[in-house]
Amino acid sequence: MTQTLDTALVNGLVSSADAMALEENYGAHNYHPLPVVLAKGEGVHVWDPEGVHYFDFLSAYSAVNQGHCHPAIIGALVEQAKTLTLTSRAFFNNVLGEYEKKLTELFGYTMMLPMNTGVEADETAIKLARKWGYTKKGIGENRAKVIVCEGNFHGRTMGIISASTDPDCLNGFGPFLPGYVKIPYNDLAALEREAADPDVCGFLVEPIQGEAGVFVPDEGYLKGVREICDRHNVLFIADEVQTGIARTGRMLACDHEEVRPDVLILGKALSGGVLPVSAVLADKEIMLCIHPGEHGSTYGGNPLACRVALAAMDVVRDEKLAENAERLGKVFRARMQAIDHPMIELVRGKGLLNAVVVKPTNGKTAWDVCLALKENGLLAKPTHDDIIRFAPPLVITDEQLEECITIIEKTFHQF
Repeated sequence: MTQTLDTALVNGLVSSADAMALEENYGAHNYHPLPVVLAKGEGVHVWDPEGVHYFDFLSAYSAVNQGHCHPAIIGALVEQAKTLTLTSRAFFNNVLGEYEKKLTELFGYTMMLPMNTGVEADETAIKLARKWGYTKKGIGENRAKVIVCEGNFHGRTMGIISASTDPDCLNGFGPFLPGYVKIPYNDLAALEREAADPDVCGFLVEPIQGEAGVFVPDEGYLKGVREICDRHNVLFIADEVQTGIARTGRMLACDHEEVRPDVLILGKALSGGVLPVSAVLADKEIMLCIHPGEHGSTYGGNPLACRVALAAMDVVRDEKLAENAERLGKVFRARMQAIDHPMIELVRGKGLLNAVVVKPTNGKTAWDVCLALKENGLLAKPTHDDIIRFAPPLVITDEQLEECITIIEKTFHQF
């Protein structure tokens, strides 16, 4: 096998089998991917090394909202890469300020702190909330608490998994970071009770819990969160890493209830899936609690990332991706709900972030359905064994969606 792989690498002819074997042999086993190798992408389409075509219905967990290799974003990447890629924040660069201005004006905040990955942005927001709690709210030293929700997914760093309730994230990784209070999701009474604690500085929440299975809270939940946080002088921190950037049919999922978080966390589609870019937005009275030397990132705010993110935001606006997600999301859910099949228990979602809850039947699970979908030309991934998340790039057309719905219907009827 080694000789075969080495020969393939030398000749530049890595097949799907070779690529999977290379990862199995040389890579850490911290993922369990669907057995498909992707070698090319364009819009909603991806191809394996042998040229087999698939529709992408995961969008790299909503990082590729603008579609694979969008020419405007790739063009911005290439042009900036020829000029300047990285300065670190030891110096100013000529793109960061433009990017900060655009993002703050677009989302309605006065300041932005640039980072790289979504989990880095979540960590940043927690540090910011704690610092605000000590300097503005008057919480005693090392007493600040952040409320989080059961079933959350904010990433996998030590600080963030300390807030998790997922055994896969926790088992074998303790001891954990203190200072988190865990309450049920979509439970305003529990939030009211815990937010009354004067040591609470923030409430970190996903407007829709994506990784948990696209759990959409009750209508009015986010408005209730806003009111409770205001009443108890607690920062409302919205993790819109997956739900933001037009995915749910609005620029932000919070926009569905016209609420404005105190701290907004963005990532994934902020770069159109081209490279890691994330951001934390807040107003000056919160953001300026952090001073020089107290937080940073070598790559955060690099010129290449800034230029790419500027182009990515233009694509969302110019191609009306939020409107497309809102309209086609309604079509998708209506068609899924109309499928008469015993394995389909429930369909839920907003915009083009949707999930089908699968009832295991005759020993077949959501994983088996996803394997069959792959064979029929559509890629989706199960979460929590019994849920399939369907989240295509937001550039998908009516005709492409119709073709994909036909594939999904056909696949379920194979079982």
